[in-house]
Amino acid sequence: MATIYEVSELAGVSLATVSRVMNDSSKVSPKTREKVEAAMKELGYRPNLIAQSLASNRSNSVGVLVPELHGPFFGAMLSALEDEIRASGRHIIITAGHSDETKERESIEFLSKRRCDALILYVYGVPDDFLVEFSESSVPVVFLNRLIPKKANQCISLDNELGGYMATKSLLELGHRELAYISGPLWKRDSTKRLMGHKRALGEFGLGLNEQLMFEGTYEESSGRRGMKHLLASGVPFSALICGNDEMAAGAMGAARDRGLTIPGDFSVIGFDNVPFTRYLYPELSSIDCPIEEMGRMAARCVLRDAYGREGLEIKNRFEPTLVRRASISSIQ
Repeated sequence: MATIYEVSELAGVSLATVSRVMNDSSKVSPKTREKVEAAMKELGYRPNLIAQSLASNRSNSVGVLVPELHGPFFGAMLSALEDEIRASGRHIIITAGHSDETKERESIEFLSKRRCDALILYVYGVPDDFLVEFSESSVPVVFLNRLIPKKANQCISLDNELGGYMATKSLLELGHRELAYISGPLWKRDSTKRLMGHKRALGEFGLGLNEQLMFEGTYEESSGRRGMKHLLASGVPFSALICGNDEMAAGAMGAARDRGLTIPGDFSVIGFDNVPFTRYLYPELSSIDCPIEEMGRMAARCVLRDAYGREGLEIKNRFEPTLVRRASISSIQ
């Protein structure tokens, strides 16, 4: 079995240089890196990962905490993030916090004890002051879908208020004035920001929020169904429905079909996130695009920069949503 000494001799470089290549250090020139990697391949050298970890004081693993492990939204984000981390020769360890402060704290502690070189946190329950303190006393940390002013360089976030504004304004511009709204859980910041954008658009058209046409959901498809049933039972007419995410919009559309209603014939529907299944609903669902895959990649690049010393990486911290118009919305006849 080949050793690091044989790799060093064949490549004509020092042991320290071979070690830098294995640890993906930016202090190695591309030409030297190529020589070392060619020598490793020729000798069939496989680094001892445990010894390598102890020698470098690194585990070559990145801890990732997300609210849930199911659904198209987090699946797309984790896939893009993992691709970026894996391409650098590292791996991710994933756990879920279920949007609960106690469980999020437990998950952060779990990842910290696994000697992760950095953490990527998508959390709702823990407050900003805890996250600021934690990020100053531990390993490098990146925050996803959260903007903490004191740690803006470590945050990858979306302008949710603008997204909520765009969704509502698009319907108002089509002539709709009686608008129903199914929000996400309003203790979550992205939900409240999207609702704020909704109210801003209404105000620009001289309208206010109709509380009778408001339902607080959970971001799950089932709550979209419950929301639609609640809105229809209210007896208050509406010509368009804005949903806080696509899963609730899909549930609302299903409940409407169960009642024999058509979309956009009886009312228009728009969601938020633009997850892949929106293109396969009937009719295809209009949505506000949240570039969650790109946000995941940016979080991974922040880790490569802060934990592994990568230089010259293009990193975008703040994203703006875009409107994707499909067949589920139409103008007032």
